[in-house]
Amino acid sequence: MRVLFFPKYTRLGASSRLRTYQYTPYFEEQGIRCEYSPLFDDQYLQRLYQKKSSNKLSIVIAYINRLLRLFTIPKYDLIVIEKELFPYLPAFAEQVLAFFKFKYVVDYDDAIFHNYDLHPNKLIRSLLEKKIAHVMKGSSLVVAGNTYLRDYAQKAGASQITIIPTVIDTDSYTVKTQEEQDNVTIGWIGSPVTLKYVKNIVPVLKELSSKYPLKLHIIGGKAGVGFEGHEEVLEWSEATEAELIRHFDIGIMPLNDDAWEKGKCGYKLIQYMGCGLPVVGSPVGVNEEIIQDGVNGYKAANLVSWQKSLETLLADKELREKMGKQGRALVEERYSYKVAKTIWLQCLLGVQNSKDAHL
Repeated sequence: MRVLFFPKYTRLGASSRLRTYQYTPYFEEQGIRCEYSPLFDDQYLQRLYQKKSSNKLSIVIAYINRLLRLFTIPKYDLIVIEKELFPYLPAFAEQVLAFFKFKYVVDYDDAIFHNYDLHPNKLIRSLLEKKIAHVMKGSSLVVAGNTYLRDYAQKAGASQITIIPTVIDTDSYTVKTQEEQDNVTIGWIGSPVTLKYVKNIVPVLKELSSKYPLKLHIIGGKAGVGFEGHEEVLEWSEATEAELIRHFDIGIMPLNDDAWEKGKCGYKLIQYMGCGLPVVGSPVGVNEEIIQDGVNGYKAANLVSWQKSLETLLADKELREKMGKQGRALVEERYSYKVAKTIWLQCLLGVQNSKDAHL
C-alpha cells in the first residue's frame, strides 16, 4: 500500500510532526510505503514564528509545487491531507479528487474553518466560509482531534469520522519526581504565536511570587512575558522538549474562550501529564475533557481561579505528586502513541479496502 501525505509543514511544524510524521516508523513496519509532500518549508515556518512577513514568491512557488505533485496521485492507493491542500483558495482541488473517486483522508487538529467563516474580510467570508465543509464532505474519512472538530464534520456531511487526539510517545516522556527545592517551577511550552495566552495570567504570577519562591519557564516562546526576575526563556527542540518539561513542577495552559481556541487539542496538557505533572488550564474546548478538576489538575476560568489553583499546588508537594500520577495514568490510557497508532492504521486500511471513494 502506497500512501502520499500532504502535510502543511515539515517536521518543524508541530501539527505536521505530531499528526503525520510521528507515525511513519509504525506505518512502514506494517508495510505501508509513506511519501510526504509538505506545502511550506522550514524557512517559511521560521519567519512565521519570528513574526516576519512571508516571502510572497516563495508561497507562489510552494503552491505551484503542490499543484504539480497532485498529478502524481494516480500512483498511490490513498492520500492523506492535513487540513486542506491550498490555504485561502477554494476547495477546487479536493472537489476534483472526490469527483474522480480518488480516496483521501483529511486530518484536523485545529478549527481552521474559523480562518474563513470568522474572517474580518467580507469577501473571504463569502467565498470560503463553507470551504472546509466541502473538503470534509468529499473525503473518505475525516480524522478529528477532538469533539468540537468532529461536530463540525458531522454538520458538514462527512461520510465517516474518527476522533484521534494529538498524542505523545510515553516512552519518551518519563515521570518527574517531585522533590523539595528552593523554587517551584511553573512551566509552559508553545510557540511565539501562542505566548499571548501566558501574558493574560502574569498579574496572578506576580501576586503569587510575593508569597512563594517560584519560577516561570517558557519553552519555545522566544521571549518573556514581563515576569522580570522570575522567568527563563528556553529554546525549543524536538530532542530536548520532554527533558525540559520534566524540570517543571506545574504545567499551565491558559487560553481565551473564543471559537478558535475551542478547536485546540490540548497537547500541552498531555505533554505535562506525560511527565507526571499536575496541570492548570482554561476550561475551553478539549481542556474540559482532559483536565479532571481536583484529580489531575485544576480548571481555571478566570484570574481568581487561576490564583487559587496555582497557590494550592505551590503549597503542597504531595498534592502535586498525587495529581501528576493521575495525569500520567490518563495519558497512558487515552493519549499515547501506542494507542493512537493502531487506530490510525485501521483507518488507513479501512479506507484503502473500501470499494468506493466514500466509506
